[in-house]
Amino acid sequence: MDLKDLATTLRVLAADMIERAKSGHPGASLGMADIAAVLWTKFLRFDVANPDWPDRDRIIFSNGHAVPLMYAMLYMLGMKGIELDDLKNLRQLGSRTPGHPERGKTPGVDFSTGPLGQGLAGAVGMALAERILNQRLGHQIMNHKTYCFVGDGCLMEGISEEAVSLAGRWQLNNLIVLWDDNQITIDGCTDLATKTDIQARFVANNWMVLTCDGHDAVSIEQALNLAQKSQSPVFIDCKTVIGYGAPNKSGKSCVHGAPLGPEELQNLKQNLNWTLPPFEVPADVLKFTRETGKKGHEAYESWYQKLPPNFEQIWQNSIDFSLDNLKKEWLRNPPVTGTRNASQTVLETLLTQIPSLIGGSADLGASNLTRTKVSQDILPPTYQGNYINYGVRELAMTGIANGLAAHGGLLPYTSTFFVFSDYMNPAIRLGSLMGLKHLYIFTHDSVAVGEDGPTHQPIEQLASLRSTPNLVVFRPADAIEVAESYEAALALNGPSAIVLTRQKVSPVRMTSDENLTQKGAYIIKDVQGKRALTLIASGSEVAVALQVAEKIPQTAVVSMPSWELFEKQPDAYKNKVLGTAPRVSVEAASTFGWTRWTGSDGLNIGIDTFSQSGIGSQLFEYFGLTANQIIQKIQKWLKK
Repeated sequence: MDLKDLATTLRVLAADMIERAKSGHPGASLGMADIAAVLWTKFLRFDVANPDWPDRDRIIFSNGHAVPLMYAMLYMLGMKGIELDDLKNLRQLGSRTPGHPERGKTPGVDFSTGPLGQGLAGAVGMALAERILNQRLGHQIMNHKTYCFVGDGCLMEGISEEAVSLAGRWQLNNLIVLWDDNQITIDGCTDLATKTDIQARFVANNWMVLTCDGHDAVSIEQALNLAQKSQSPVFIDCKTVIGYGAPNKSGKSCVHGAPLGPEELQNLKQNLNWTLPPFEVPADVLKFTRETGKKGHEAYESWYQKLPPNFEQIWQNSIDFSLDNLKKEWLRNPPVTGTRNASQTVLETLLTQIPSLIGGSADLGASNLTRTKVSQDILPPTYQGNYINYGVRELAMTGIANGLAAHGGLLPYTSTFFVFSDYMNPAIRLGSLMGLKHLYIFTHDSVAVGEDGPTHQPIEQLASLRSTPNLVVFRPADAIEVAESYEAALALNGPSAIVLTRQKVSPVRMTSDENLTQKGAYIIKDVQGKRALTLIASGSEVAVALQVAEKIPQTAVVSMPSWELFEKQPDAYKNKVLGTAPRVSVEAASTFGWTRWTGSDGLNIGIDTFSQSGIGSQLFEYFGLTANQIIQKIQKWLKK
């Protein structure tokens, strides 16, 4: 069958979907239809009956506004779970065809995209995951490619340069990126904002660069054939026209993000010689694509027969580990140490027990202490090891780790200074939206960082992460709580962040019969009889709160390492922990949000301004966070 007929069908379906929704982005869907037709029918390895086949080729629309094209293609192929009514419900509440690709909502969608460039970083992560697992499981079990569609906006975002550089360093010859090179963004021609030679940029980053006519099936196929044989990642510059086929809007920025409108939609159909009613497709085209969709089933069956007995356990990250011996040792000899140091010891223990656990740092492994004695660098050509050197690239690090997690078979951790979580936030948000299991390890957690000054001293970052849905944040008080935080995080099915000190902290936990951190908060010092006051603290401030409690009679102390886990506890437990006495929170960070636990009439002691450069202990005194200063504040407050 002439693939031009399939491309025409995809264009019309996408345009009809957007017009019915009265919302959407027709430009890229019309412009990339020929590329999609060639890729899915001639190159992509998949099985519509098993959309989650672990060894399928991955495809990510980094320019996620083009998703109507993807939905149209999935329907035409007969993807299990995508019906014609789903196309008619584009962008509607509860539909399987949301406005941008969402992992878990639509069969065949591997990664949530929308924020430009994030999909490209995720694709790099998926390609790296395949290379690592190919080495571990063998060529017959893990041997596939990752394809990524990108637009001009994706390549303008800074994350793209970070990710592209790493993909070149890692020689990911299983990664093929297709650029919708139409020279148009929302505000007009791309030369309004850039004169970058994009091809030269990719060549400089050790990629193979190819060019094709994005509206000619033969040219596209030739480029993709060459890409299959590359020894490096491949970037294909697909010369396209935005809004291809719409006679009055093609090539113009106005076609990017608004429906064509009834008149121009009709003009499009006339221009493409289309006579069928909306959402009706030619029978021969549908028959051809449905047969194409089934072609991968034989390859899936052959692959399935070769699986090792423990494959499902490997793929699902079934985790069997124990930190019991480590915790017992710490109880026998309570360490006075930074919680980042305790974290390194925990990580080293876990890495010997959990093969799927891999991670790295944004060039801060020696400071975050995420590199351990058992860490080995993952590098080409073998891709053996368990440690990734991301360089100073916090945002791409997080986006790539999202791709590692989304691929399956690996459990990533990433790390940097806590204040630099701000560089990571867009990718943290996207990973949390997808519910990806990903351990964020943040160190240098407060003004105790000291001399580096306010640029390096986190104030608002705890509040920011705690406000992120699906993300569980831990701020452990000592080594035992660090171990318990890792245990609790690994028991979750989504992302978690463990926030750690640089400075040494005194041990506060003298038992570990039960993982109390897993409850989010617990009474670490109780009173006999009626409480007069409840102090609530996290991290290094728990030790300070215990000092305060020694001076104020009938004061209970609550360690609250995780707001999110505490919120999930039964009301009876929460009421028991918090009590009915007046409540005071103590945390060396923004007080924003603490009224949730102290009540509107409680006292929240923290830091609501940016800090200064100085020795950490002096800064605690400067901000009134020493035990004696907190006692004075509480006494003054109680007298009101």
